[in-house]
Amino acid sequence: MSSLIVETPGLLTTVQDLGRLGYGPLGVSPSGAADPVALRLGNLLVANPPGAAALEMTLVGGTFVFPEGAVIALAGADFGPIVNGRVIDMWMPHAVPAGGRLNLGATKNYARCYLAIAGGIRVDSFLGSAATHLLSGLGGLQGRALRRGDVLQLGRAARHISQKRASPAALNILRPHQNLRVTDGPQVDRFSEQLKHAFYRTPFRVSEQSDRLGLRLDGPRLSIDDGGEMITEGVTLGAVQITPSGQPIILGVEQQTSGGYPKIANVIGADLHRLGQLRPRDEVRFERTSLAVARSLWIDQERLLSNPAQLFV
Repeated sequence: MSSLIVETPGLLTTVQDLGRLGYGPLGVSPSGAADPVALRLGNLLVANPPGAAALEMTLVGGTFVFPEGAVIALAGADFGPIVNGRVIDMWMPHAVPAGGRLNLGATKNYARCYLAIAGGIRVDSFLGSAATHLLSGLGGLQGRALRRGDVLQLGRAARHISQKRASPAALNILRPHQNLRVTDGPQVDRFSEQLKHAFYRTPFRVSEQSDRLGLRLDGPRLSIDDGGEMITEGVTLGAVQITPSGQPIILGVEQQTSGGYPKIANVIGADLHRLGQLRPRDEVRFERTSLAVARSLWIDQERLLSNPAQLFV
């Protein structure tokens, strides 16, 4: 059986797939890839199912050795991948020879890079998913980030992996950007017109305190007159909560499943993957849209991701 050895783990590297959906009522958030689009594309490049387990690296990548060799693809942020001293391209498959070493450095653009390996990564499943949930210590490899010396087992690769790369046109459509489209949140009417104007017209910056649970934003304070107290209710991925201090928090993939802060907006489905690529100090602006437009954009994105003729060249 093929394997991967972690020589250096990078800043924060975890095993992730598309997460464990449907357990919110039990208090279990989905976790999974913070940028599921990059994960899906990386897997498709090495002939894996779109949701196969891969490695998610944050801001700084690691060094990995493949004793038996492997076929790999890097997707998402550019961490300057090098195999055996040779720079390799993102967004296409590469054969790593037996004993080959992959080195990754600090990001050159976005927050997270995904290492997809033909056959996927084999770890014990928890609630039907390999995703690491760091807050609870469940899933992935012992529920934690990777460490030096860890050995991961790989699945059996497909017999034929075509030499293709992601289409520049498709990547341009799917690329991360800092304008996030949102629909009205369930408590939007509790905010004055002045506060809503500030929310949509003023840029925010991603705080250093951000993580997979959520993105804290620095900018204008959006405190409401009644103090913002409310009965705790279920919350969704991409919800923009406003804390009593007036600070917005966009809920991420390891979000709590309920909360008692008013929600002014929710990031639309087609932009959720872009949340995972925002770095501390990145500027964010919000753009209001309708539920009908949000649904149309989601359908368009899923059609693109399901169409190999458009995705790859």
